[in-house]
Amino acid sequence: MEDWRDLAQVLLNGVMAGSVLMLPAIGFNLIFAVLRYPNFAVAGYATIGAFAGWVANVAWGWPAAAALPVAFLAAGLAGLLAEESALKPLRSSGALTVAIGSVALTILVENLVRFSFGNDLRGYDLPVFRDWRFDGIRVGPQAVSNALYAATAAGLLFAVLGFTRLGRAMRAVADNPVLADIKGVDPGRIARVAVFGGAGLAGFGGMLLGLDTSIDPLTGFRVILSVFAAAVVGGSARSPARRSGRWSSAWGRSWPPSCSTRPTAR
Repeated sequence: MEDWRDLAQVLLNGVMAGSVLMLPAIGFNLIFAVLRYPNFAVAGYATIGAFAGWVANVAWGWPAAAALPVAFLAAGLAGLLAEESALKPLRSSGALTVAIGSVALTILVENLVRFSFGNDLRGYDLPVFRDWRFDGIRVGPQAVSNALYAATAAGLLFAVLGFTRLGRAMRAVADNPVLADIKGVDPGRIARVAVFGGAGLAGFGGMLLGLDTSIDPLTGFRVILSVFAAAVVGGSARSPARRSGRWSSAWGRSWPPSCSTRPTAR
């Protein structure tokens, strides 16, 4: 590289992008840990969240921070409905069948969004700020806000999983559902909570993606490979490993630096 600033810009872009990818990847891992199958419908849930947040922000006039919980709830409810009606009946056929069904579900969700909102790119109603510049390194204020939103959501999830009875029950089911059932934990209830939370996080992340750029019916589909790569590289081990996986994926998306230094004002 010609200048250390290029490397610093790539690293910074990767941290910002990785913070957004972190939420759908956590949602993917959350569902996988409890239900033991890869749910690729998180791409569709991200799209639902992006458009639900857009409706709250643009049509209802809510600020972006207030629209983010709407994105979470809409995607979470959509994920729960899809799981109970479409994917749950397939579980007896094995994880591969459910995974294939989740791909079909993603296609269905994307086309329902396309039928409802059209194919046009849509942007959120956001204040326009110039990028901050530090010795040739630039960072967008919206990207910083997105990273803070993502960190807050991840921190709340960590608190729930680590310090509540619900979190302990979810970890017990993820470790051994049979033993958890013997101990009085309802695996079915925990599965529903995991699906709602995982889909909601995907929707939350989908709106953050839209806040950084724009949205269309393929918003979730465009990032599903990066989300899946982040989830696989990070695995379901410790949190630092998961974060490293997501940021590694994001740094790959941020190369070369010339492709990642777009201004925030648009």
